Amino acid sequence: MRRARVIYRPEALNDLRQIYILIADMSQSHVTANRFVKRIMARCRKIGDAPNGGRPRDDLSPGLRTVPFERSAVIADHVTDAVEIVNVFYGGRDYDALFREGDDVDEQES
Repeated sequence: MRRARVIYRPEALNDLRQIYILIADMSQSHVTANRFVKRIMARCRKIGDAPNGGRPRDDLSPGLRTVPFERSAVIADHVTDAVEIVNVFYGGRDYDALFREGDDVDEQES
């Protein structure tokens, strides 16, 4: 199978920025925060090697898949012509609830 290109949605980039800030604050080290975010991004790139891997989460959004990262984060992606990293949830964030809240907003806007 051919490797898929990996791209980040703006929400995922924002998640990575927030994770960086949180880790830097907790560890008092920008080096530690940078290394952690780089490891997450390396894992995201590896998703491109097996784009349909991970756990299907069609119950949250059609085509959504999730991949755990180091017991501390969950990477959510969607495969189109590329692997789109949708979000990166850190520290036990209830991503089920966040996706369902997003559905409520979409329904209200319709």
